[in-house]
Parts: sequence; structure tokens; C-alpha cells
Amino acid sequence: MSRTVKAYIGATIYDGQNLFEKHALMVGSDGQVSVQPQGALPQGCPRVAMDGGVIAPGFVDLQVNGGGGVMFNDDQSINALRSIAEAHATTGTCAILPTLITDTPEKTSAAIKAVEAAIAEKLPGIIGIHLEGPHLSIARKGAHDPNLIRAMTEDDLALMLDAAERIANVMVTVAPENTTLAQIKTMADAGIIVSLGHTDADLETCHAAFDAGARCVTHLFNAMSQLGNREPGLVGATLSRPEVYAGLIADAIHVHPDTMRIALAAKPKSERIFLVTDAMATAGSAIDRFSINGRDVFRKNQRLTLADGTLAGADLTMPRAVEVMMEAVGDDLSQAIKRATSTPVDLLREPGSLGGFSGMFPAVQYLKKGSSRPVVLS
Repeated sequence: MSRTVKAYIGATIYDGQNLFEKHALMVGSDGQVSVQPQGALPQGCPRVAMDGGVIAPGFVDLQVNGGGGVMFNDDQSINALRSIAEAHATTGTCAILPTLITDTPEKTSAAIKAVEAAIAEKLPGIIGIHLEGPHLSIARKGAHDPNLIRAMTEDDLALMLDAAERIANVMVTVAPENTTLAQIKTMADAGIIVSLGHTDADLETCHAAFDAGARCVTHLFNAMSQLGNREPGLVGATLSRPEVYAGLIADAIHVHPDTMRIALAAKPKSERIFLVTDAMATAGSAIDRFSINGRDVFRKNQRLTLADGTLAGADLTMPRAVEVMMEAVGDDLSQAIKRATSTPVDLLREPGSLGGFSGMFPAVQYLKKGSSRPVVLS
């Protein structure tokens, strides 16, 4: 390691895999870090005493619709991506999949090109793209515009495959009602993260989609067929498949804490449930309203809703989601942070060094209970 410039002590340390007590985070002059027992610090090493809290890797969010007053659906440009990424960096998220919700083919193509250009410029925080729609179910549309929802065509599939050749991490949310099993298999074989969401499909159909290559579920419990006594739906299929990952909006609004707790108890490999913010333009911003496809969304009481009360994304930060998982759901510290760091990274085709202390800016952060603004340490 390079010459150490300081050692952070007095906080619990989580490095992406392990939890350390009574250890120090050693930060080198080149920004490299390591964890050492506090009693083994070099003599004369400058120390920074932290008042409890936790030192952790930067968060990774695979569902980010906007931030900093900007919606990706409104502006598919590098400048928009920069504003969104910078807004999420202020809340401790170092890497995002900018997410385009259901829109026109022209905007879908523009979004792919913008992300490709941002990655080519090495824009901090942009690691790929998430296309949430338009191949969804109108029956479970949520805040998506039903006029733009449609079946996947061969041209749509070709666009996805081309994107996967040029962008390492491409995630696509689809409903089996508007996507064939052959299309799901083709996308999965090309390295695309196929996620089921906004679907009313039954258990058998969902299992078939997983068998075809779908590996994930978008915002578990929300906008999908529910667990019933005779028909388990997508929720039941997800909880019964150990290999399937699932994003979770842990704001205690989209999903009740007891429901989250039951899901963790029911699912084999429950560590594959990871946190997403489903953030909108409000993230990192004081705005109280914005629009999606010409429809107003209102921010009030930590909720984002359309005029009819339909939830439209979440007014949530990753630190708050981690806090909810610990205090309301029952996760321990390491598991809650893992759901926002190394677990989503496991889904990526090219994770690089994300999820641990050698990740992208901000690689290491300091969090205290109740704070939505972590302090970047390196």
C-alpha cells in the first residue's frame, strides 16, 4: 500500500463482504484503502476519530429514473446523465443504471446512445442502462403510460441485442404477456439482465420465463401478480426460485415491513433480494412536482403519486432504505448494506471493482443513523 495519510477509527467498517469492529480504515495518498486492527496502526499515523456510525462502500442502484430535477425520459443526454449521477452521489450511490421507463422507440434508442457516450467519456457513476418497458402488461402498468405499452417486435429485440454489444450492463424489464420465451432466451444468451416486472402472469408462465433465462424481478411485490391461495403469481415464483434476484423498494410505503420480513423468511438465498430506490427527478432536489409522459407527479409526505394517487416511483435514498431494512425489517448491518452494494453488483455482466472499497467514486463513505448525506472518505 502507498504511504498512509490517515487512519479512520471509531466506526464499524463493512468492506463489501465482512464486518469489522475495533479496526481502522487506512487511506493511502493514492486513495487506496485497507482495513487493519486498530491496535496495529503505525506509530505516528494521523488518525481521524469517527463518532460511531459505519464506513462502507459506495452504493449501487440498478433502478434510477432521475435525479437532480431531471428525468431520463425527458432528456437523453450526457448532461442529463451527469446531473442524475451527481445527485445520487450526494446520497452515497457511486454507480447507477439510468432507467428509461416506457416510452417511444425513438427515446429508447436515444437513451441507449446517451449511456454509450457517457460510458465512453468515463462519466462517473454511469455503468449501464435499465430499460423498464415498454414491453409490459397494461393490467399492471402502475405509472407507465398505457398508450406506449406494446409487444416486443423483432426490431425491438435487435435494438436490445445491439445495445448489449456496445454497453456492458444492460437490464431490461419485461412482462411475459408482451415478450416471447424465445425473445427472453435470446436476450439472456446475449448477456442482457432480463427482469420480470409489471406483469399479471401466472406462476407457470413466470417459471417458464425464468427457465428461458430471466434472472431477476423488478421491485418485488409492486406492479405484479400477487401470492394467492390458489395462484402464487410472480411473487410466489420469485420466492420459490433460489437463483432469482429481486429488487426491493424498501421505503415502508411501497411494501409493508412485515411483508418484506415474510419474503426474506420464505425465499431460499434471501440475500439475493437487493435494494433499489426507483428514484425520480426529486432525488437530490427540493422540487415538489415533475412530469412523466405529460402527466404530473406530486411529492408529498415522502410519496410520489400521480393525480389519481398511483405511486410513481419513490422518494427514497439508499441510506434510508438500508435503515428501513435494519430497523423495520430486521436485517443486521452487514446484510442491509450488502443489499445495496455487493448483491446488485453480482447481477452485472461486468461489475469491475464495484461493491467493495476499490469501487468508483465515492468508493468509501461514512454513514450515521438518520443521515441521508454520507461523507465521502476517498
